[in-house]
Amino acid sequence: MFRTHTCGELRMTDINKEITLAGWVQTVRKFGSITFVDLRDRYGITQLLFSEKLNALLDANPLGREFVLQVTGTVNERSNKNPQIPTGDIEILVHTFTILNKSATPPFTIQDDTDGGDDIRMKYRFLDLRRSAVRKNLELRYAVGRSARNYLHENNFMDIETPFLIKSTPEGARDFVVPSRMNEGQFYALPQSPQTFKQLLMVSGYDRYYQIVKCFRDEDLRADRQPEFTQIDCEMAFVEQEDILNMFEGLAKRIFKDVKNIDYTEKVERMSWENAMWTYGNDKPDTRFDMKLCNLKKPGSVFTDKSDHAALISGVDFKVFDEAETVLAIAVPGCSEYSRKQTDELTEWVKRPQIGMKGLVFIKCNADGTYKSSVDKFYPEEKLKAIAATANATAGDLILILAGAEERTRKAISDLRMYMADKLGLRKPGEFKLLWVLDFPLFEYAEEDNRWVARHHPFTSPKPDHIPVMIDNDPQISNAAEYLSHPYSGIKANAYDMVLNGNEIGGGSIRIHQRDLQEKMFAALGMDEAEQQHKFGFLLGAFEYGAPPHGGIAFGFDRFCAILGGSESIRDFIAFPKNNSGRDVMIDAPSAIDDKQLVELNIRLAGS
Repeated sequence: MFRTHTCGELRMTDINKEITLAGWVQTVRKFGSITFVDLRDRYGITQLLFSEKLNALLDANPLGREFVLQVTGTVNERSNKNPQIPTGDIEILVHTFTILNKSATPPFTIQDDTDGGDDIRMKYRFLDLRRSAVRKNLELRYAVGRSARNYLHENNFMDIETPFLIKSTPEGARDFVVPSRMNEGQFYALPQSPQTFKQLLMVSGYDRYYQIVKCFRDEDLRADRQPEFTQIDCEMAFVEQEDILNMFEGLAKRIFKDVKNIDYTEKVERMSWENAMWTYGNDKPDTRFDMKLCNLKKPGSVFTDKSDHAALISGVDFKVFDEAETVLAIAVPGCSEYSRKQTDELTEWVKRPQIGMKGLVFIKCNADGTYKSSVDKFYPEEKLKAIAATANATAGDLILILAGAEERTRKAISDLRMYMADKLGLRKPGEFKLLWVLDFPLFEYAEEDNRWVARHHPFTSPKPDHIPVMIDNDPQISNAAEYLSHPYSGIKANAYDMVLNGNEIGGGSIRIHQRDLQEKMFAALGMDEAEQQHKFGFLLGAFEYGAPPHGGIAFGFDRFCAILGGSESIRDFIAFPKNNSGRDVMIDAPSAIDDKQLVELNIRLAGS
């Protein structure tokens, strides 16, 4: 037996027990004729005491960091207890030890405050995984998965696997493709999601399906994206939107309870897409704090609030506002005393290429009831006061105003809102707020291709009362000017996103389950009958055999874990992640394949 206990297990109740431990050497500390060693395994750290008798053996067989060590000994009470670790009241008086394996000097220290940068730690990820901080992330990931599985099992969901080698149907993100040796010149694709398969399972009568499943998208990467990622993928038959919202609100709350011991008892707020865009500037708002947007000009296409505030800012010959498509403001609490240097820094921040604005206007709502702004020469104090009232600003607030093209300005003010919230500590760690965003547009208009595209995916159903609009109207559109007046621009999707702390963690919809409506959807997206049959003939055919009403949702498993763990990067919660170039630097993948394999696959590389 290599061990009788783990390195995180022993306590004062085990005093005088004879035990055997095995693990990795964390540190070696020599004090004259005795030596202390911290031994680490997945479960924790235990201090070992090597007496004078064993020191001679240690001198002959010195221990180093990350050596694999086995010891037998007696559990003793520590004289210098360490309250920072669970085993800090005891130590092991070592009787015998065996070096099971030696280790080269690690390229970085394997402890929480490591000296290893991202690149070196990803190259030696098998060593990085030994650090307790990384282990805790993976333990949280396991706990989220276990909680989800238990909840879904209790609610009669069945875990059913779907294929990884499927047909390429490129819509949206690019597919990863796999050549077929046995079918010359043909390729499989790796699934971006199991979407069509879970719908087919509903047709097959498996009315509650789920998988915690790998998905693949060949897209540009960032902190919350990986080329392969994991979803909690779910589908239900004989349901309406309300059934889905209640079921998966319950799943999220169960995960909070099981993983974070948080009783999330409040009803999850619901907000329309239009309200989210008008109030917060994006469709995944962080509602843990206020700072709502105020449109100081007649709203454009994104906004549904038709209040005309243009009189507030017009009539003073300030061309920045007069010539802008939209003018948006936020009231930042408690910042009216910002110095010139601080407001200049904010101006430079919005001018960055990532934000793309030409400048920033500010109004200080001073505590004494006066107003000071960067545009005083255009706006008298009574105008500033009226703007402040419209922006819901109070004494002590700082109003920040951006003006320009609608889409860019809306995104910029939304980013500025989040930036200020971070500066002011309004996005508190450990504080969680869920939100449902509903009633998305079914279509978006792709001007470069002069056609409609699905905002979610081609299988999303319109709201029931919008189905006739879709059926009765020709989707044809000749130019961008016709977009806003076309009936399709007003069709709402029977879709929903779950948002957590300003991050989309889940999204889904009630699906189309009738062949004629699905064909109409494909036609609106520019697919003729032949293309529909080639890409989705299997699904259209299945809809002729009694397809039930159905809908579902997919949670971004990695992202959910990262938010619960207080991290902005999903890589921290994946055992073997890729870097920002999509490479696994540990195994050096992707890599070239040899000529023999290329010949077997009937592939010739360009230029060879």
